[in-house]
Amino acid sequence: MEGQFDLTLEMMAMRSSLSGVFKYNPELYEEASIARMVGHFKTLLAAIVTVPQQSIATLPLLTSAEQQQLLAWHNTQVDYPESHCLLHQLIEAQVDKTPDACAVVFENQQLTYRQLNEKANQLAHYLQTLGVGPDGLVGISMARCLEMVIGLLGILKAGGAYMPLEPDYPAERLAFMLADSQIAILLTRGMPEWTLNKSIQVIDLTAYFENNTDSPCAIQSQSDAIPQPDNLAYTIYTSGSTGQPKGAMNTHLGIVNRLLWMQDTYQLTSHDCVLQKTPFSFDVSVWEFFWPLIAGARLVIAKPGCHQDSTYLAQLIAEQQITTLHFVPSMLQVFLDTPDLENHCHALKRVICSGEALSVELQNRFLARFSHTALYNLYGPTEAAIDVTFWHCQPNSDTVPIGKPIANTQIHILAQYGQAVPIGKY
Repeated sequence: MEGQFDLTLEMMAMRSSLSGVFKYNPELYEEASIARMVGHFKTLLAAIVTVPQQSIATLPLLTSAEQQQLLAWHNTQVDYPESHCLLHQLIEAQVDKTPDACAVVFENQQLTYRQLNEKANQLAHYLQTLGVGPDGLVGISMARCLEMVIGLLGILKAGGAYMPLEPDYPAERLAFMLADSQIAILLTRGMPEWTLNKSIQVIDLTAYFENNTDSPCAIQSQSDAIPQPDNLAYTIYTSGSTGQPKGAMNTHLGIVNRLLWMQDTYQLTSHDCVLQKTPFSFDVSVWEFFWPLIAGARLVIAKPGCHQDSTYLAQLIAEQQITTLHFVPSMLQVFLDTPDLENHCHALKRVICSGEALSVELQNRFLARFSHTALYNLYGPTEAAIDVTFWHCQPNSDTVPIGKPIANTQIHILAQYGQAVPIGKY
């Protein structure tokens, strides 16, 4: 029923009941929204009668049907194989399947799955002799290169957890991270000045591999040195934009669940090629590095400092036939301004956005220009193994939600006092 105001409720007291009428502006409210509102109001009135002493702000609004619907939405359980519950085990399983396939490409260099595995094993064996084991943090600081991938995988294989330190961070931030994390070992290329006079063992990976040519094919660990799913896989420090930076610690269980969900959902194959361009101090880099390596795809590493150069990225996408890459929406906006872009992106199958809100305008602009490419909006905090919700963007949609929870994850939207928020929008 239309009213003078955008929304009004008229209540009348009857002999033994209340009667009410909602009047609303149909240009602002849909009939279905008002029907939900009526149900919530009835639920609130019933709760007032049942527990009259309780504050109205803490009383429930959801109807029983909505409560059941929320329970159904939260049923995201997926039983992933327990045989490979550690991140490096997933990669090792792929090495066994495709040892001679190309695993990693950086400019004019590349490694097969076998070569990557052997070099990571070699490094892992050395790290174990230095005492690296479960939950042991090992720092890694270098520009993007093949040694970076070897270093990350080698730390995991040793049983430890990696902690990225961007070499171009301010010296004060690096000093804080070193002191706060209390790492004893740091992998680098060269000997950065900020590592000098520190009580940290610095390992120059370039020099290490030049001086050590043996490549053991397997890692021998004591049973108490083998990490478990609840042990750390990596720690990434937040930006500190809302206060002091803090190390967000993520376990093998969390990241393995996240990567297996991603593979189940988007299904990379050996024909796919994933571009790694996100600085490794941001959690998006974790799936960029490891998702292709668990799926038998090819990982292409962008040159250092070029992740915001849209012309370079377009050329690299064309040259390497990139099928999958990530953009924060602000960079996607810049990328779409690149001339002759369509002729560089024939192989592009999927673009994944996260890190910022994806606007409807940008979504529709991208899909109008790349009708053959899927666009996905993902959301999640660094503390929760990268992303916790996902959404497949649709052409000409008037909204871009953060979507539904990924496997084995529940999302609850709560009001100020912790009660569930009703379904839909008003």
